[in-house]
Amino acid sequence: MIRELVRGAFAGATATTAMSTVMLAGDKAGLMREQPPKHVVRALLPGRSHRPKAGEKPMAALAHYAFGAGAGAVLALLTRGRGAPLPVGVAYGLAIWLASYEGWVPALTPMPPIHRDEPGRALVMGLAHVVFGSVLATSLHRRAAAGTL
Repeated sequence: MIRELVRGAFAGATATTAMSTVMLAGDKAGLMREQPPKHVVRALLPGRSHRPKAGEKPMAALAHYAFGAGAGAVLALLTRGRGAPLPVGVAYGLAIWLASYEGWVPALTPMPPIHRDEPGRALVMGLAHVVFGSVLATSLHRRAAAGTL
């Protein structure tokens, strides 16, 4: 069980890197104004303002990687360390997106749910979660096949 958790956390961190690349590209292309992890961290930091706060950028990156590693660990446990087929990974990534951005993210932050969000951000975030799930499944499958962390 510990081995699956560690494999999943590593795979989740790898997938988060790929996902972050898509998000940064979407930002550079002007499709989204701010990275959603910043909104989440900003909402969790002390103070009532939704304006930028000191230290939020590194905390947002850390929180994003922690969430991704945790999601990877959960999928590794669900698949009992055997890895996940690509369609399962994609579905998992999209399920995380829907549960987060139609649920707890809008409840916690001023970001609207997906169905009311800016089309560019919704497109980028949907694609980013497909990439997350794809890389997660591929990484879990390779790690399980190789027997490595």
